Amino acid sequence: MNFFEHQARARRRTWGLVGLFALALLCIVVLVDGVALLFFGGYHNLADVDRTMRLAESGKAPGLYDTYVDPNLGLLFWVSLLTAGGIGLTSQIRILTLRGGGGAVARGLGGTLVTPDTTDPLRRRLRNVVEEMAIAAGVPVPEIYVLDREPGINAFAAGWTPSDAAVAVTQGALETLSRDELQGVVAHEFGHILNGDMRLNIRLMGLLFGILVLALIGRFLLGSGRRSLSRNDRGVVSMGLALVAVGYVGLFFGRLIKASVSRQREYLADASAVQFTRQPDGLAGALKKIGASGVGSVLQADPEEVSHMLFSKGFSSQLFATHPPLVDRIRAIQPRFDPREFTQIAARMQRESQTRLSGEDVAREQQGKAAPGGAGGFRLDAETLIDRIGQPGLGQVMVAGLLAAAIPRTLERAAHSHEWALAVICYLLIDRDPEVRESQLLMVAQALGQETERQLQMLLSETPELEPELRIPLLEIAFPTLRRRPERDLTTLRALVDRLIHADGRVELFEYAIAKLLARQIEDVLDPSHGGLGGRGKLSESTREVLDLLTILAHQGHADSRSAHCALIAGLKRLGVKPEAINTIKEDWLDSEWLNQAWSSRLDAALEKLDGVRLADKQRLLGAMAATVMADGQVAAAELELLRAICAALRMPLPVFEQAAANP
Repeated sequence: MNFFEHQARARRRTWGLVGLFALALLCIVVLVDGVALLFFGGYHNLADVDRTMRLAESGKAPGLYDTYVDPNLGLLFWVSLLTAGGIGLTSQIRILTLRGGGGAVARGLGGTLVTPDTTDPLRRRLRNVVEEMAIAAGVPVPEIYVLDREPGINAFAAGWTPSDAAVAVTQGALETLSRDELQGVVAHEFGHILNGDMRLNIRLMGLLFGILVLALIGRFLLGSGRRSLSRNDRGVVSMGLALVAVGYVGLFFGRLIKASVSRQREYLADASAVQFTRQPDGLAGALKKIGASGVGSVLQADPEEVSHMLFSKGFSSQLFATHPPLVDRIRAIQPRFDPREFTQIAARMQRESQTRLSGEDVAREQQGKAAPGGAGGFRLDAETLIDRIGQPGLGQVMVAGLLAAAIPRTLERAAHSHEWALAVICYLLIDRDPEVRESQLLMVAQALGQETERQLQMLLSETPELEPELRIPLLEIAFPTLRRRPERDLTTLRALVDRLIHADGRVELFEYAIAKLLARQIEDVLDPSHGGLGGRGKLSESTREVLDLLTILAHQGHADSRSAHCALIAGLKRLGVKPEAINTIKEDWLDSEWLNQAWSSRLDAALEKLDGVRLADKQRLLGAMAATVMADGQVAAAELELLRAICAALRMPLPVFEQAAANP
């Protein structure tokens, strides 16, 4: 199952969730109507009484409808409307409170942000692992949190999109797991990020809160009635008890919904983690330590609302479990596992120190986050690229570690700094020409202030030029810090980036890529709930946009019009365009003036339209882009940056590539 199939499956689950929620809502409304009839039902006028008496005189016994429902239709209408509307409104309000993304969920559980300048070796190791995973997968580095009051081994990823995601790990996981085991847990959470599970989880939290709100109202009425023993307050207590009962019916449905959408996703995320790291023993070891640990994975904070998004179950109840049995998950990775090993693992855990990194882990951190040995690259062909989207392998993780380690120390520290992050983005777009550079520095001073200009000049003096393959990783590392800037700063930065790019009167490939990546990430942060992957459009309705996109890729990535024409034809053939249509595209099309002057605006328009096409068509388009770029058997770093920017605009995370696959 590739990235697009995962995303389509997540969308189907969302519709299934809506259906389950509607069913639960219907049952709750019926129960509340029953409570309303019990306390407020009866004959409300003489016409109701007269109707019942006529039925009795005619020899027909009044039924339940005639006795209870018909006289109270007005009451039932308003109670049903208020109940359904109240639950729906409460759900939406809860979802709106989560617009802050994954960080809001993590902070709600008592999470502490792991700052880039942390000196704690355990948290430093966690940050290194998360950054490696993000760069390898081609997504922005998520915010990182530690639930420092939780001794159990657990973790979760939350957010609307990869741009506003957060990964949280318990203190118990940091202190208990080795680096390989921690990497397995983090890879599992990235599986949820890349498989489209996070958006579903956020919506599930909102819907379940709406279902459970009746129980909260009932508890409030119980508390109010207990303060007095008057007869009137006894009715309030009775109503409170009835609403609590209805609320627990809601709890039943809530847990049923969570169980129905959660269990299989854990197996898929486990499989993604094993593919990501190519180290099944790491993930299996983490699961084994959960089974052997006395506290397991149970959270001290109330985990009911987030139980469906945790790495392992957050509370001890077996009823409607949101996770498969632990032994079954381990055996899916290591079929010969014997549960009796838990005893041996527990004894070993007691002997080991849980408060510091092992010597092996320290050595690995000092070597630069990842070792290059054994990395298996992949060729940039259509089929392999489609399979790798959202599912990078060990080779990509290792390359990501090497890229992160190769970033100059000054730039890395600046990217992690709240005060310097804006200067880092500007640094990536500064021109080599002294006259253009001077003009750009003036723009920075006017938009962001003289302090940012001074910081930018210091970065330029320390590192006058950055290797091309390090530009995108540096942007991805800087973005978690950048997203914590005020909305005003992000809006100003976006406008400034456009001015910096056009300062020399032309748009380079890497400049366009940086701007497009940054724009997509800022859009998702400012309005994360609207970051859906696919729409309902068809490629057949966007013929002009598809041709523009493939033409620009062919023109920008090939030295002459002949090779560019061959690349365009290869992309169109991959897309399944009929030969008679392909024959109409002549070689001089690649010499059009707009390809040199207005290609960026044409590409912007094309991407805006193509972002709304359905998932299956995006998969076809990705194959055509890969065929176009690799028509000559090689790909330059600038081409990869442009391809990554296009994929980001279409919400397809492009993994990092082996150095052997690209030519500078």
